[in-house]
Parts: sequence; C-alpha cells; structure tokens
Amino acid sequence: MNLFSQNQNKEKQPLAYRMRPRTFSELKGQEHITGADKLLRRMIEADKLQSLILYGPPGTGKTSLAKIISNNTESDFVKLNAVTSGVKDLREVIKKGEENQQFYNKGTILFIDEIHRFNKAQQDALLPSVEEGILIMIGATTENPYFEVNSPLLSRSRVFKLNPLEDEDIKEIIYQAIDNEERGLGNLNIKITAKAVDFLAERAGGDARTALNALEIAALSTPADREGQIHLEKEIIADSLQEKIYKYDKKGDNHYDVISAFIKSIRGSDPDAALFWLARMIKAGEDPMFIARRIIVHAAEDIGLADPQALSIAVDAARALEYVGLPEARIPLAQAVIYLATAPKSNSTIKAIDKALKYIENNNPGSVPAHLRDNHYSGASELGSGIEYKYPHSYPKNYVEQDYLPAENKDVEFYSPGTQGKEEKIKRFLQYLQSE
Repeated sequence: MNLFSQNQNKEKQPLAYRMRPRTFSELKGQEHITGADKLLRRMIEADKLQSLILYGPPGTGKTSLAKIISNNTESDFVKLNAVTSGVKDLREVIKKGEENQQFYNKGTILFIDEIHRFNKAQQDALLPSVEEGILIMIGATTENPYFEVNSPLLSRSRVFKLNPLEDEDIKEIIYQAIDNEERGLGNLNIKITAKAVDFLAERAGGDARTALNALEIAALSTPADREGQIHLEKEIIADSLQEKIYKYDKKGDNHYDVISAFIKSIRGSDPDAALFWLARMIKAGEDPMFIARRIIVHAAEDIGLADPQALSIAVDAARALEYVGLPEARIPLAQAVIYLATAPKSNSTIKAIDKALKYIENNNPGSVPAHLRDNHYSGASELGSGIEYKYPHSYPKNYVEQDYLPAENKDVEFYSPGTQGKEEKIKRFLQYLQSE
C-alpha cells in the first residue's frame, strides 16, 4: 500500500502537490542531510531505514522526502495525518505491520505528517511497535520534536533538521514548474521576468509551497496575449501573494538602511519607531535570526551595564524565536525591542573593550605578575607563583588593594561607568571600595 502513488485527477491537484520531488535529483536544498555522502540519503537509497523525525518549517521538503522514501523502498508504505487520525487508525496500521512481518517477511513504514499533533496516548500507542521493529516510523513536524514528541519515542528515532530553502533553490523550483509539461505549467506558454522570479523567491520565505501556490494563481488568473503568451510581472506575483510590495531588498542598500534605522531607534529610546522598523523587516521577509542577533548585540552595546537585564531579555527572545518560529515569535521579539528602547542607555561597555583591544594591539602586554599566577600544581611555590596573593574575602569589604596588571601596564584605565541606571550604582560601589 503506497498512498503517495494513488492516481488522482492531476488537473485538480495543486501545482505544489504535482511538482513534489520524486527523486533526489528533483529535490532542491537540504544538502546537509540529502547530499550523496550523507547518512539520510544513504539510508534511503539502501532501503535500510530506521525510525526518524523530519523537523523543519513548512514547504522545506519533509513530505517530499517521505515521497522519495516511498519510491525507494520495498516495504509497505503507509501515510497518516496526525490531525485526522486517532488511536484506532494506528492500531489498524500496527495490525497490518504485524501481518506483513509474520506472513510476508516485509517491513512497514509509517509516515506521520504533523506528528506533534499526536497526544501522549497516541504516541504511547505507537511506541511498542516501533520498539519491536514492527513499524519504521517517519514523523514530520514543524515544531521542535524535543518538546513535542515523547522522550521514549524520540530516543528511538533519529532527528533530521530541515532548513528554510535558499532563494536560489526556490528559483530553480519555480523554473522547473514553469518548464515541466507533464506535472507543471509547461503547456501554458508562460513568460516570467527575472525580477518577478527574484521577488517570488525572496518573499516565499524559504517555503517552496508558498512560491508554487502563488505562481499557480498568477498563471491561471492572467489572460494570455494575442500570441498566446502569459506574461507574469513582479506586480502580478505580488498580487497573487496577496501581500503588498515592500521596498526592501535583503541584500541591497535598503536592507542596511532599515536595520540602521531600527538600531538607531532603539538607541534613541523611541519604542514606536523601533517597532515600526521591526514590523517592516518582518513583513518584508527579513531573516528573523538576523534581527534577533542585532537585538542581542545592541543590548550590550547601547544599554550594557546601565541595565544588565537587557542582554538576558534579548537572548531569551532569540531562544524563543528558535523554539516557536514566526509568526508567534514576533511577540517576544517585540517585547525585547520595547524593553531595550525604554531602558537606560550606556555605551561604556563597548568603549571599554574597544579601548582595551586597541591598547593590547599597540602595547607590550607584559607578563602575568607572580602573585596572580596559578599555584595549583606541584612546584608552583618554588617558582614564586601565587605566594604573595591577597585573598579579598579575608579583608573588610571583601576588598584589598593590590596590583592586578603587569607592572608596565599598571596605570591603564578602560572602563568608566556611566551615570544611567545600574551604572550609577556601579560607580558609587567602586568609589566605596577605594575609600578609607
């Protein structure tokens, strides 16, 4: 039984379904797991699969890989969707797997789409048959399996992570669909501009299904000219995506202008402006991890020790993005942006480290003073290491004045606390330590 091979009415099937890759030569992207020398590909081509989970965003090839597996296996291949299937369906597949094993000496591969939607009882019902080898399970999920799949089932499966497709991969998929007469749009005589293809690939956000759906709508809704040609311009593609064209180029000047305006708005303590630029980048399809990385950097650069919590919030927002992805992650990203924009500002941290780096570059760094050297080894005392070190906790205030720099560098000063937020307290604390 191979549910991928059922011959439905192709004219009624969506383009994205019809163009689903059947072989590795048709598959685009995911070279890190599907390259000729990679484990997953070797397992598939040798028909020696173990239970596995394909984890990645929509439209990146999870179901396509399942189809390739179905075309390369001698095992009985069964597909279930976790949204519409229950324990009863699982039991029927398990029974079929037992019969295949007992009477036909044949394996059974169960592909479960959206496996994260199976509840604990359903996953527990699946576990024994996977553990005993009655079924080889292939789960596909857009959610992090380490959170959504039961630990016992996860421990018996290999997890393969799929990444959003690169723009160049999407472009190849678009041109394949336009040229393919058997399964694609090759019979429609489509003429598409390079700008339209670039725009569609960029706006697809690494999702081949989004790109093909928009292409199909554009092609079928655009009348042909007198010569029978269908001309697809950027504006038609944008309309088919049902989204506004945003003047934004992820690799051009506008990309750098917008991120610059975003950062300057945070630095300028304007939360509304910062949210405006954040929203513009999200809607334009900017890499959200790029945004998160910039937020982290500027939490340290523009706020620093004036509010040390800012960096933790920025890092937590990046983690949240990794866990839940967009669109949900727009909320923790916005939370971090608002926090940073309204936090007290200080650039003393970046000034201090840059000043220190420049000093090291232009001066002899000297040797580690003897009293600061490690003395946790035999013979250290004979070498004078650590002998005269003063342990601060043995003194009032848990502080004692001593040299922590090489003699030739003892007068350097890098850090100068600011007057905002926590740094004002840091400044007073340092003064307190040095007071009588």
